[in-house]
Amino acid sequence: MTEARPSWDSPMQFVLACVSYAVGLGNVWRFPYLCQMHGGGGFLIPYLLMLILEGIPLFCMELAIGQKMRLGSIGAWTAISPYLGGLGIASVVTSMYLCLYYNVINAWSFWYLFHSFQSVLPWAECPVNANRTGYLEECEVASPTQYFFYRETLNISSSIDENGGLHMGQALCLLLAWIIVYLFIVRGVKSTGVVVYFTATFPYVVLIIYLIRGVTLHGAWNGVKYMFTPKLEQLANPQTWINAATQIFFSLGLGFGSLIAFSSYNHHNNDFEKQAVIISLINSGTSVFASIVTFSIYGFKATFNYESCLERMRLLCLNAFDLSEESISAGNVTEWIHYLNITHPESFAAIASKIEHCSLEAELDTAVEGTGLAFIVYSEAIKNMPLSQLWSVLYFIMLLLLGMGSMLGNVTAIITPLADIKLLSRSLSSESINGLVCLLCLLLGFGFTSRSGNYWFTIFNEYAATLSLLFIVFLEVISVCYVYGLRRFERDIEDMLGHRPNWYWKVMWAVVSPLLLFSLFIFYIINYIQGGTPTYQAWDKDLGRSVVKEYPVYGQVFIALLLLSALSCVPLAALHAVCRRKQRGTAIREHRHA
Repeated sequence: MTEARPSWDSPMQFVLACVSYAVGLGNVWRFPYLCQMHGGGGFLIPYLLMLILEGIPLFCMELAIGQKMRLGSIGAWTAISPYLGGLGIASVVTSMYLCLYYNVINAWSFWYLFHSFQSVLPWAECPVNANRTGYLEECEVASPTQYFFYRETLNISSSIDENGGLHMGQALCLLLAWIIVYLFIVRGVKSTGVVVYFTATFPYVVLIIYLIRGVTLHGAWNGVKYMFTPKLEQLANPQTWINAATQIFFSLGLGFGSLIAFSSYNHHNNDFEKQAVIISLINSGTSVFASIVTFSIYGFKATFNYESCLERMRLLCLNAFDLSEESISAGNVTEWIHYLNITHPESFAAIASKIEHCSLEAELDTAVEGTGLAFIVYSEAIKNMPLSQLWSVLYFIMLLLLGMGSMLGNVTAIITPLADIKLLSRSLSSESINGLVCLLCLLLGFGFTSRSGNYWFTIFNEYAATLSLLFIVFLEVISVCYVYGLRRFERDIEDMLGHRPNWYWKVMWAVVSPLLLFSLFIFYIINYIQGGTPTYQAWDKDLGRSVVKEYPVYGQVFIALLLLSALSCVPLAALHAVCRRKQRGTAIREHRHA
């Protein structure tokens, strides 16, 4: 007797699971960076257009496939065509890569969270040197926040060639992160369905608290105004549209198999069409909302740095020209510099090299993405807030919940197909299989906690998923429309929802989305070819900053293997299916002759 497939307790559980998965760290750190880089509020125009043309249709398609087939990615695509099983395998491989390095970010969040319970935040000031005669020179040259991230959190080496041992503190944080992930998914959707009520909602509570605090900070409105001031000339930049399309694509988590796995636990007549629109809008709305919070914090930081710069200039002028404290205020420093340059040209020339160029606009224009925004820029802003420990704890709890929510979908994308194809399940319980998957990812993930681990983290972050996901989703939509058949897919949807999809869905699936995906795929291939030798940012402790280095030959070979490993699953699995079919045909003919 076949065991009944488990299901979500309610449609709300499914929606919260998808929201928890889709709304992740990229909403907090990548979307604000893209807004900053591509014209502030003007970036919303291509972003929302790509949401309509690409995001919502593809999101709905994956939900429909999972709900109809009631299988994970491997089983679902094999059911559509025995030659397409490789699509599911490619999704599992890509999800495995993502799990390996994504949970490392959660480990960093744990590290910062634990260090937030100190009377003085450890990234607020530099440590003293060995002789206790002053602060560490490397930290002073860089900044306390950069030093804490690169040297205390990562204990980073100066290049990918210098490996070193594991950072035991980070290794223990990674172990804790994987233990929590396992507890969240140990009983499949039964445990995940309970957890998502918290992981999907509490980050919004923290974001609202941060919004209230953020907009009341000195200079916060400088950042918010900067975000919503559109630079419409950026709309003529093709890169703006490409980044908008890729941001929609990756923020919704398409191609990993997580959405197919989640929807496979739905009831047959669940209204996935309505849910796809709701979840996609929540995801994009969260990106905009999180950007307002981020830019308010960013405006506070930029204003603080700008005013600190003016104060340094003021003190320099006071000391150099023996002026009274009352003569120069922070508000008229630049006017005084211009005046002193005219009235005391010789004296001013002697200190001109020491005069800084202070610019609020330049501070706001400094674009930072990824871990730099999450763990350096935010930390620098937090240390200057009153009650900085409280805001630090809240912020890193929010990062943890966002990261853990995404991890639930990533791990489900692996364990659901394995359970469907009965891999190891004949001799092991589902809890044991889930534990083995987590253990394997943990052991492989320990490599990212070595001194050169962050460089390998960067390789996985930049190359493990981008190209393969575009390839996977492009084949998905082509397979549904032109292999499985769009009319057959329409009938399946009618069977589940009671009505056929309207013209919008059919035009997007059959024409618009495939063209967009193909264009993005070609763009990335051209970009990789024209990019020359891949490079990475290596930390130079003598200079106290990152420097650009080329990957060694073995690094370049690893990147190539990483790119090809998921892509090759599709043709290899198809070839295997052809061979098996020929073997069956030969066996049948031999049996007849016998």
